[in-house]
Amino acid sequence: MFDFRKLSLPISILLFQSALPAAETPAETLRVEAEILGQAKANIEKMRKGDAEIVFTAVDGKPARLARVEVEQTGSDFLVGCIIFDLVRDESPFRAERFKERFKELFNFAVFPFYWAGYEDVQGMTRWREMMPALEWCRANGITAKGHPLVWTAPSGKPDWLANYSVPEQLQFLESRVKNVVGGCAGRIEIWDVFNEAVNTRAWDDTTGDTWRPVPPATNADLVEKAFRWAHRANPAATLILNDYYVIAKEDTRERFYQLVKELLRRGTPISGLGIQAHEPRQEWYPPREVWKTFDRLGEFGLPLHITEFTPQSSGKPITGGWRTGEWDRELQADFTQQMFTLAFGHPAVVSFNFWGLSDRNSWLPEGGLIDDNYRPKPVYERMRKLLHEDFRTSLTVDNPEAGKVSFRGFFGAYRVTVTDRDGRVKAYELHLRRDEENHWKFRLD
Repeated sequence: MFDFRKLSLPISILLFQSALPAAETPAETLRVEAEILGQAKANIEKMRKGDAEIVFTAVDGKPARLARVEVEQTGSDFLVGCIIFDLVRDESPFRAERFKERFKELFNFAVFPFYWAGYEDVQGMTRWREMMPALEWCRANGITAKGHPLVWTAPSGKPDWLANYSVPEQLQFLESRVKNVVGGCAGRIEIWDVFNEAVNTRAWDDTTGDTWRPVPPATNADLVEKAFRWAHRANPAATLILNDYYVIAKEDTRERFYQLVKELLRRGTPISGLGIQAHEPRQEWYPPREVWKTFDRLGEFGLPLHITEFTPQSSGKPITGGWRTGEWDRELQADFTQQMFTLAFGHPAVVSFNFWGLSDRNSWLPEGGLIDDNYRPKPVYERMRKLLHEDFRTSLTVDNPEAGKVSFRGFFGAYRVTVTDRDGRVKAYELHLRRDEENHWKFRLD
């Protein structure tokens, strides 16, 4: 179980103050991007890595005489994920083994669908068993599972049969659902989007207005608080997230979300993290300064931030938002993704980054996947593979280490250390480089 609070550093560390003038020319746009991304990369080096030292001794306690030490990172503490709905919703998933192969090559994090309308379309009959094979596959491959969402006032969050009951009865069923799902999944799913889109969808008992519209922070506050308390009571160890959209693109929505969080924390609501959806407006290239301002503003609470839903596209549609121009093609999809991921990885408050669709076959937005309809990698997939397996991963080889000692600075995560002595004998060790720990290991070679 990841302790996200330990992963989130004080916001005073190397934060870039985005008091930059509005970009008016393409050259100015690139200058601003370069400046912010430069700071993000400096942050990555400082806060995503730690110093480590490994000492090898012989049986007599003296330094071991070694020919080679190979240090290879095998896992990251930063969660990078995607929805895994393809393996849950379809009785016969298209090329399931190839999908799994592509998935686990990039991701250590998987989001499972718990929309109430689909999860319990018939009262009392849930789809828990349908998730088990995919959950077990995730566990076997070291992939952390997350559930989404527990409470949502949109139609997908309310099964049709619920309309047969009064509002007080509906809320009783909702409480039972939250407790049963979170408690029943404990040990398999420890991260939840508890309440979805609280400032953008109507109140639970509102049956007259539009589903999606701005909602005053106080409108859903009581129900949000209850939902988090229900979930926390069912599993006190779980990471519980409040998730919403438009918080990057619309400053007024960001502020309403901020005020809701502020009120909930005043009440002592057990929130473990804040979720930032990053695919609304659907064709917008987010200005880097707005992304950073969002991280800074929401990071004031000291809660870990999660990029919960990101869908870059290659649909050929016009780029909106005014920061970049042109049409969304595969190369720009890759460029935008690399920029957004670097910004997220480069901010001390962000602890996870999640894509909302692996393939174009089942993408929520047209051509919003990282692989095409036949699961062939697109440029965005290759770009993410390079970032995750080369740029942001530690690997080194030390020949004839002096005094049996190897020192290095590496990304936080799991490692495999392979040692070859002067006689050609090989031995391997597993270790974990962690934030805020000494990260010093001593191994005796028998």
